[in-house]
Amino acid sequence: MSIPVKIINQSKHSLPAYATTGAAGMDLKADIPKTISLQPMERQLIPTGIFIELPPGYEAQVRPRSGLALKHGITCLNSPGTVDADYRGELKVILINLSNTEQQIHPGDRIAQMVVSRVEKVDWHPVTELNETVRSEGGFGHTGKA
Repeated sequence: MSIPVKIINQSKHSLPAYATTGAAGMDLKADIPKTISLQPMERQLIPTGIFIELPPGYEAQVRPRSGLALKHGITCLNSPGTVDADYRGELKVILINLSNTEQQIHPGDRIAQMVVSRVEKVDWHPVTELNETVRSEGGFGHTGKA
């Protein structure tokens, strides 16, 4: 199943696309004029040249690429980054270099992945108490299982 999404591509790169038929995320590419060097622990906002108009009731999440994280120590901050349905600006990705060495981001590099999904709205019902469960208030390692 797919949903129609309007897109403007101001980069010279191809539209975000699914790498395989079973992929949940589409690759976003760096729309930069020249190679960027990321020093250890340095972060930069990387433009993509992509603008989208999501239908109401949907969001896009920008997430790290596992290969970039494993091989180069580069990941996304504010992850997953949420793109709301009413946002019309350029999609940009906050990258950070968590490795011990300088890393390079080249024009057209796949820097993140984007997943589009449905969003449910909440209708709050204020109460004075909540139903008890076996877990109840246990959290943050409560079960003792890894």
